[in-house]
Amino acid sequence: MTASAYIVGTFDTKAEELRYVAGLLRQAGLHAITVDVGTRLSAEDADVPAEMVADQHPAGRAAVFKAGDRGAAVTAMTEALKRFIAAQSDIGGIIGLGGSGGTSIIAPAMRALPIGLPKLMVSTLAAGDVAPFVGVHDITMMYPVTDIAGLNRLSRVILANAAHALAGMMRHAVPQATDHRPALGFSMFGVTTPCIQQLTARLGQDYECQVFHANGPGGRALEAIAQAGLLQGMVDITTTEAADHLLGGVCTAGPERFDVVAKTGIPWIGSCGALDMVNFWAPDTIPARYHGRLFHAHNANVTLMRTTGDELEQIAAWIAAKLNASPGPVRLLLPEGGTSALDAPGQKFHDPAANAALFAAFERFFLQTDSHRLLRLPHHVNDPDFVRIAETQVRELVPL
Repeated sequence: MTASAYIVGTFDTKAEELRYVAGLLRQAGLHAITVDVGTRLSAEDADVPAEMVADQHPAGRAAVFKAGDRGAAVTAMTEALKRFIAAQSDIGGIIGLGGSGGTSIIAPAMRALPIGLPKLMVSTLAAGDVAPFVGVHDITMMYPVTDIAGLNRLSRVILANAAHALAGMMRHAVPQATDHRPALGFSMFGVTTPCIQQLTARLGQDYECQVFHANGPGGRALEAIAQAGLLQGMVDITTTEAADHLLGGVCTAGPERFDVVAKTGIPWIGSCGALDMVNFWAPDTIPARYHGRLFHAHNANVTLMRTTGDELEQIAAWIAAKLNASPGPVRLLLPEGGTSALDAPGQKFHDPAANAALFAAFERFFLQTDSHRLLRLPHHVNDPDFVRIAETQVRELVPL
């Protein structure tokens, strides 16, 4: 099947620009398909008219073309486009043109496509915070400089560069990897860096080690890679994002953290690294309910709060419930000597009583089976002995 370039936008406001980009892609030798996601007037010359996209909405096209309710129409078209794009089997690359409305419609459909498939969004929002649109996916955002409101000597150049960029991504094959080592995804924070550095050094000869910073986006990226089938195992030593999610910290990966383990059954070897802390920005950003707690100034802009035994019980119950749902093998390693560099004898967050509550809660809520095992280890998370045991578990669950 010929791989096609999909050009997506609202033909009721950007038809000229969309036709221009499609023409350039065809000149580059690509099969191009234009898709109209307008919510008002449908373009007769779009390869896929807006009505055809809208038909993909669960409630049909009537849910999209609501008279006088543009917000509801945009929301409905967003859902319809996601379903339309997911149903196409010939997408070799996709380019979208849009302002705020168009970007809101197109970006979610791009995020639903596989990682590695070329995605380029020309958006008037690209000079600002693009996190809501990109998420943790490989969407290239390009700022058009002028508004996307007609062709002129500047917009022709910007849009041509965008079209040629997509053509280049589609026409030039990615060199085939010669590395056949199983790929592992690791979660790491500054306070668990010694553990991960030792682990990757010990495993790196036999496994491809990909490290993700457990700061919220990093955890989401780790799980997106796993969901895409690009990992053979997760070495999730640093699960601190769960604490931030449940207690209102700024490094949350959201309520879906760990769900990929249940969805895919990917081998999971993990621990409770950095669960001794919740992350906030500068002190004046900390919620009033936490005043009087034990804090550590990581730097001028980041403040860490020590978790209590009660909070750790809540966190353990939440993580255990997620892991219990996995159909695959799970190894949960509990470092009784401490969970982070700050949680060690003589360090500010060392609290054996709070940790004891954490470990007891994991034993209570984590359901052990032949394939789901919990190991209590008399070591600190950054100790070489803990690392060696973690290495053994990885090699057992992710064979070469």
